[in-house]
Amino acid sequence: MNRLIVPGLALLSALAGCKGADESLLLGTLERERVAVTAQASERITRIDVAEGEAVQAGAAILSLDPRRIDARIAQAEAEVRRAESALAELRNGVRSEIIDAARADLAGALSSTANARRERDRLAELRQRGLVAQADLDQAETVLRNAAAQRDGARARLAERLNGTRIEDIEQGEASLSSAQAAVAQLQLERARYDVVAPRDGTVDALPFKLGDQPAAGAVLASVLAGPVYARVYVPASQRLNVRQGSACTVTVAGSPRTFAASVRSIRSDPAFTPYFALTGDDASRLAYRAELVLGGADADALVAGIPAQAQCSGNAGAGAR
Repeated sequence: MNRLIVPGLALLSALAGCKGADESLLLGTLERERVAVTAQASERITRIDVAEGEAVQAGAAILSLDPRRIDARIAQAEAEVRRAESALAELRNGVRSEIIDAARADLAGALSSTANARRERDRLAELRQRGLVAQADLDQAETVLRNAAAQRDGARARLAERLNGTRIEDIEQGEASLSSAQAAVAQLQLERARYDVVAPRDGTVDALPFKLGDQPAAGAVLASVLAGPVYARVYVPASQRLNVRQGSACTVTVAGSPRTFAASVRSIRSDPAFTPYFALTGDDASRLAYRAELVLGGADADALVAGIPAQAQCSGNAGAGAR
């Protein structure tokens, strides 16, 4: 933002500096669209493939971030996918006979434990009637019997589940778990792709704020690319605002070039760009400026460089011709 305001203040100062200045002359600079590429995560820069000012095509490598942490997360997510696939295959194929045999063995052991606990409870109950054991001993035997009975019932239910087969609801839950795991992998792979920073559009690398080995914060701008055709950003004085509107024909001259370029107004702000302190009272109150963007025509305009001072004169008529 400061890069835009400072030149604009200088231009507006030039407009207000002289009472006899030609207010039909619109001052500004050549610009191109600036596309910012931000960091996906706070990781160290391991490679830089371009230099500032270098022309790039969309998809060209700009730099890379350290991918080891995201790669470990992807490996973990892929392992979860394999686990979900195995669980679903088990549900679809049914339970193996060895698992059913193990469930039968668990039930037999639980039945035996329940029988032993009942005999012990009955023995202690008889001794309690004779006054040979404390009531606490009998209560403990009752607790052991109840626990054994609960384990017996659980073993019987697990065996019945394996003998009855898999329900359709269980298979649907398994399929949902697998889909969720696969989506998590796809999300991480998308994040991983952004660790290799590429040019979003054809253009020129304008700035690389960080150096090799730096670790930018997540969301920091790693590179900015100047893309699209060159256009002129000019500031229209309030006295000329009614004469300049969208589609107005303009002629643009560029510092250092004898040529004149045809242009048309692409957009113009409805609010003043800014009001300097010296333009608040008296006659200078009319020195408000409205930011406008002029699209330059002609093949030669593509060779112009952003940042060069420019001047424009516009008429209220639509359309423009090259000189």
